[in-house]
This record gives sequence, structure tokens and C-alpha cells, in this order.
Amino acid sequence: MAEEVLDIEIIAMTLIGHAGETKSLAYQAMNAAKEGKFDEAEKFLKQSTEEMLKAHELQTDLIVREAGGEKMEVGLIMVHSQDHLMTAILFKELAKEFIEVYKRLEQK
Repeated sequence: MAEEVLDIEIIAMTLIGHAGETKSLAYQAMNAAKEGKFDEAEKFLKQSTEEMLKAHELQTDLIVREAGGEKMEVGLIMVHSQDHLMTAILFKELAKEFIEVYKRLEQK
């Protein structure tokens, strides 16, 4: 039981790390676009997506394990990691929208 809790906590902290990197890279993409550096923005956005996919893989693994009958002890750290991931995904989507706005402004 204690080993399972530790495993879940490690996964949660890893999720938080990937989510933080997702958001940070999306922010860098948005800033690059703001400066008119659209190729750089796209590179940051691609890296952001890669980090998000790493987080999704961990999340999917947990869902599959639980769906397979494994009981998960969900604590505050896991709840926080899920919240962190969802806000990072939302921020990334908003950053994509801002980048499009910056591109349109650049064209005018």
C-alpha cells in the first residue's frame, strides 16, 4: 500500500512537471509570436505539445490501470496534478489563438 501511494505521488509530480513545461513553452511561443518570430513560436508550440503528450501518456496509464481493477488512492497531490495539467492545456490552446491574432496583425 505504501509503495502504491509513493508510485502515485511520483506519477503526480511527474505530471505536474510536464504540465508546467507545457505551459512554459506555450508562453514562450506566445511571446515569440508577439515579437513577430513566428517560426520560433511554432517550434515552442511543437515542444509544448510534446510535453503535453507525455503528461497524457501518464494520465492514460493511470486510467487504464484503474479501469483494469487496480484501486488508486487519490490524494491532494494527484488532484493538483490533474488541475495543473488541465490549466496548462487550456493555456496552450489560448496561446495558439494569440499566435493567430499576432499573425493577422502582422499581415495588416
